[in-house]
Amino acid sequence: MYTIGDFSRINRISTKTLRHYDRIGLFKPAKVDEWTGYRYYEQRQQLEIARILELRDLGFTLDEIKRSIRDDSAMAGSLESQIGKLEKERVYLGRRIEKAREYLELLKTQQTGIRVPELKPLPGVIVASMRTRIPCYDTFFDIVPKMGDYMRSVGAVCREPPYCFTIYHDGEYRDSDIDVEICEAVVAHCKESDRVKFKTIDEVSLAACLMHKGPYSTFHRTYNALFGWIPANGYRAVGNPRESYIDGIWNKDDPEDWLTEVQVPIERDV
Repeated sequence: MYTIGDFSRINRISTKTLRHYDRIGLFKPAKVDEWTGYRYYEQRQQLEIARILELRDLGFTLDEIKRSIRDDSAMAGSLESQIGKLEKERVYLGRRIEKAREYLELLKTQQTGIRVPELKPLPGVIVASMRTRIPCYDTFFDIVPKMGDYMRSVGAVCREPPYCFTIYHDGEYRDSDIDVEICEAVVAHCKESDRVKFKTIDEVSLAACLMHKGPYSTFHRTYNALFGWIPANGYRAVGNPRESYIDGIWNKDDPEDWLTEVQVPIERDV
């Protein structure tokens, strides 16, 4: 048999914790000397204390461990429930990590100075166009492939170099319920459907353009920079913003490598 001190050292658990577990009826010693009150533990009890410590590390409360420690069926149910809780925590922590990265990137931008957009015209083009209202940016990954399938079915030929862009008819950045027109530049008009139309978009004489590196969920950083720079430098926005997709899910596995040019038509504010 082991004294409480030896059992403590072997199993890396304090004697104070062992005494507490005894008091609450979670883990009792094999023997207590009736004269001295010393606690003694047997070799077989090492498996039980190891199980208790593992469950505690998984986030179970002592009451939860006490209720299910000796019932494998109850323990299996408790573990399934705990896995569900931990999965939710992982999602929550992932979002917090992303927010922390966004804030770090914002601090770096502030330290290195204001980003200056490129001023340039946007070409007039014939496009295959699909206008719809989407709940969030991730919906693009469902809509765009279907649009591409239709374009191929009617023989549409994409313009070279490629120019795939989105026009936001809300006129500003939105996180949800977005009025969007997805456009793919093509060489000629083709047969239309109820959802996909072919039309000519006129040239924009001047646009303020900034490159956005990273996932679509962080577009607001680039929009904030653009719409801050425009009035501060004597211009005003005169058309709906566009996003021109250069690299994305179709050729880059990591969203941090996605590259998009945000384009805002402007004119001098006189």
